[in-house]
Amino acid sequence: FNMTNWGFICVVILLSLYSETQGLTHSRFQVKNHGYSTDPKPQFKEKYFPQIMDHFNFNIMGNGTYEQRYLITDQYWKRGSGPIFFYTGNEGDIWEFALNSGFITELAAEQRALVIFAEHRYYGKSLPFGQDSFNIPEVGLLTVEQALADYAIMITELKQQLGASACPVIVFGGSYGGMLSVYMRLRYPNIVAGALAASAPILSTAGMGESKQFFQDVTSDFENYAPECRDAVRGAFQRLQDLAQMEDYGHIQSAFSLCKTPSSYEDIHQLNGLLRNAFTLMAMLDYPYSTHFMGSMPANPVKVACDTMLGGADLLHALKDTAGIVYNSTGDLTCFDLYTLYVECADPTGCGLGFNSLAWDYQACTEIEMCYESNNVSDMFPPMPFTEKHREQYCSKRWGVIPRPGWLKTQFWGDALSTASNIIFSNGDLDPWANGGVRRSLSSSLIAINISEGAHHLDLREANDADPASVIKARKMESDTIAQWVKMEKER
Repeated sequence: FNMTNWGFICVVILLSLYSETQGLTHSRFQVKNHGYSTDPKPQFKEKYFPQIMDHFNFNIMGNGTYEQRYLITDQYWKRGSGPIFFYTGNEGDIWEFALNSGFITELAAEQRALVIFAEHRYYGKSLPFGQDSFNIPEVGLLTVEQALADYAIMITELKQQLGASACPVIVFGGSYGGMLSVYMRLRYPNIVAGALAASAPILSTAGMGESKQFFQDVTSDFENYAPECRDAVRGAFQRLQDLAQMEDYGHIQSAFSLCKTPSSYEDIHQLNGLLRNAFTLMAMLDYPYSTHFMGSMPANPVKVACDTMLGGADLLHALKDTAGIVYNSTGDLTCFDLYTLYVECADPTGCGLGFNSLAWDYQACTEIEMCYESNNVSDMFPPMPFTEKHREQYCSKRWGVIPRPGWLKTQFWGDALSTASNIIFSNGDLDPWANGGVRRSLSSSLIAINISEGAHHLDLREANDADPASVIKARKMESDTIAQWVKMEKER
């Protein structure tokens, strides 16, 4: 996610987290140290900001507010003059991003910056209507424009409260968060001096490009490791299709250790989606070390997947074991439940599970366009079309909305970015989202950085001994450019 596919977290756990939110005592700035972080640095404090619910309508909500969560650390900050590094939170719990974006705090230590990670409205604990947030029409205040206005108001007010009016603001974001960072620089250049947009597919999510590109690029990751890996995956899916056509559902249930025997075309479609999603995640998160972001992944998961596919005597069992890298990393599951491990939605790359997935599904039904499809010709997956018509039918039924193709391009410029400035577009060649973003520099201040050995926003992660040279070089370029932007802003 999706660009974010937020984890394979048990829905029960998410529900309990949600109910915990309802018990908050509201105050202007609640502080709560994060209980499960064992890393002594950075020492984030969790706070809540009273945010306007509807920035663009003075009648319906009046000046009503909700509690927007953010994390802050000033341990590196040169108070009053050091820059502010602000992460534009995306589709998930803000702690998930803060604990997986160590480059920002490493850079803050270098450049003596204040660091803020802001949670996106309708995600994590930032629910404007509490338990009713995903009802219709309450969910209607979930838009890109409202989220950007949240960040603009938060930055402005916190600068005033912290005596930081002279401190330049640089925004950071990865994936959808990177898109938001670009949009902040476009929409609020009076507030934001520059933006680092890591793995931000601002073109493909605005309806630009080909629908086959994404799953073609997922396939390329496995093909580049070993062409026979691609062939094995394609062969396994074909074997599954053959069994489905014969309605040999018992064989399928046994081969994939399914909790229930499939009994319909819909069940097989769901199984294909679940399996395709596993390969999507492994391609996105193909880091050179093990991670616990959007689920648990081994080091080099594409290699692990291909070795599993090519090492099995039976293609179907090999495909099941490969999907287990994602869905059963602990080995604790005795069977796969098709409809709880994966939920089909308006984002063919996956929405994840729990409340965050509801929010992302709604966004994919409104402003974020992701009509990506597999075809078994340019990719290794079964044909799974997802056209504008499919999207419209699904979104009308699920949310009562009709998507407006082209709106994001109209609002945020599409590829007509030449009059913008001070944006870094970083992309990793291993990331299937990369070709949906900006891959070449557009001017001296619209800088594209391509990371040959990088997966999804690897450059935002903290330094690691296993980092490839290309990401070390990219971070140095980003650091130098940001320092230059800060200097220029102070001299203005």
